[in-house]
Amino acid sequence: MSNALTRTDFHFPGQQEVYHGKVRDVYTIGGKYLVMVTTDRISAFDVVLPRGIPYKGQVLNQIASRFLDATADIVPNWKLASPDPMVTAGIACEPFKVEMVIRAYLSGHAWREYRSGKRSICGLPMPEGMKENDRFPEPLITPTTKAMVGHDEDITREEILAEGLVSEEDYLKLEDYTRRLFQRGQEIAHGMGLILVDTKYEFGKANGQIYLIDEIHTPDSSRYFYLEGYEERQAAGEPQKQLSKEFVREWLMERGFQGKEGQEVPPMDDAFVHSVSERYIELYEQITGSPFQRADLSNVPTRVETNVKAWLSTH
Repeated sequence: MSNALTRTDFHFPGQQEVYHGKVRDVYTIGGKYLVMVTTDRISAFDVVLPRGIPYKGQVLNQIASRFLDATADIVPNWKLASPDPMVTAGIACEPFKVEMVIRAYLSGHAWREYRSGKRSICGLPMPEGMKENDRFPEPLITPTTKAMVGHDEDITREEILAEGLVSEEDYLKLEDYTRRLFQRGQEIAHGMGLILVDTKYEFGKANGQIYLIDEIHTPDSSRYFYLEGYEERQAAGEPQKQLSKEFVREWLMERGFQGKEGQEVPPMDDAFVHSVSERYIELYEQITGSPFQRADLSNVPTRVETNVKAWLSTH
């Protein structure tokens, strides 16, 4: 299981800079293109875990690529091509300083806030008497600030406008795009026997045009429940069957790790790494309804570099 791509250090023609994120390495080319390599790194609790997961980068990149294509009629997106199974290349945009999170159910962060006694999130009311994973009367847009390090922070629409993070005209468009993208994502998920519970979108601007950027509707950026049995599990007060990387968080928590100061990541043996890899492939097939085609892992860095350089040579 040593064929995971956990670090890249490419030098592409016209390369100006590279940004190494938690999972993605983003290369800026000639001021107009971005080459986003989705590595096999995996993070949980805002910590990058010590071992990579083979095929994870391919899974996330190809899910995002499919959903960008499936929503291009709603809002223009940054993608121009996917020159390698782990790579998306596209238009370099200036990102907005907020992420647009949208939630249809009381889950995750919203549930933790609710359980602590709060009845509003990002300035929006949450009804009394709800249980974990109940559906909201209508989806809530709960934006966050984009933190370069550490945790993103909840922010209200009023704060975004007051601080000048986004103009009112642009923010209204971002809200409209967010709702429409989420509705499309929910419709696609429903057809696959899934519920798209919550997700986040990032937007940017290039030449005055708003674009959808980064990844969308992947199990790293979204929460999915299985549709079958949802109502029965809610009625019985049972946990929902999830399709996300929640299983990785649960494995860590069972071993006493939640990303808190002084805690050490438990050792990840080959069997666990393999099980996570297989789980991500299962996620891909469930979300897309298509069989996963495993890319050649014999020399991943060379494969990626060759494919990207071939694309760049035509641009």
